[in-house]
Amino acid sequence: MVEKLITELVIANRILAREDVVDAYGHVSVRHPENPERFFLSHSLAPAFVQRSDILEFDLEGKVVGSDRRTPYLERFIHGAIYESRPDVIAVVHAHAEDTLPFGIAPAKLKPVIHSGAFIGAEVPVWDIARRFGDKTNLLVTNVAQGRDLAKSLAKNSVVLMRGHGFAAAARSLIDVVRMSVYLPRNARVQFKAMQLGKARPLSKGEIAARTGGYKPDSPETQRAWQYWAERAGCADLLKQLA
Repeated sequence: MVEKLITELVIANRILAREDVVDAYGHVSVRHPENPERFFLSHSLAPAFVQRSDILEFDLEGKVVGSDRRTPYLERFIHGAIYESRPDVIAVVHAHAEDTLPFGIAPAKLKPVIHSGAFIGAEVPVWDIARRFGDKTNLLVTNVAQGRDLAKSLAKNSVVLMRGHGFAAAARSLIDVVRMSVYLPRNARVQFKAMQLGKARPLSKGEIAARTGGYKPDSPETQRAWQYWAERAGCADLLKQLA
């Protein structure tokens, strides 16, 4: 099970890169299926280049498990803190998708406005690192305390924006978090364009519930999207390994 999950994590990295959710920066992780106090994440590497051998195991304080000395991502604390505070979360993405950035610095709140954006949830909070850590940080989450403060702002939501920085998304599977992260910037683009035309109408709570309530990661519709994205990302060989 662990081997399969790590292969899926490699695919997730490649998909997020191919779909322009991440570039040289950004990362995706998954909780260890046999030890909830651990998670898997690549060492510091552009997601497009991640291979199975690049995946490291971490504890919830962002410490590498074992003796591997390759440089970890600076912001691994985002992942550990979210897993620590949310036992229901299985996978986490942190990225800097440009279309989401205006909603982290402007009064307008990011809302789900298209059906594929329903999974971001009715509320998308904004975390401002300066509120607790002052105005002399580099806006990056570089320690456990900052990670825990971010996780506190995320609370029970699916996405939290980070002022002047990016977003963190949390979900119950790798497929879920990848799907959400792909459609989050698209939803943001549509909302921004709608606001230029007038007031953007968000989805109602009932519409969000209807869209998300019966969702299953292993449904044919979801698997179709995963296969499509994976093929686009050049992961046909990795898909065969999972078959």
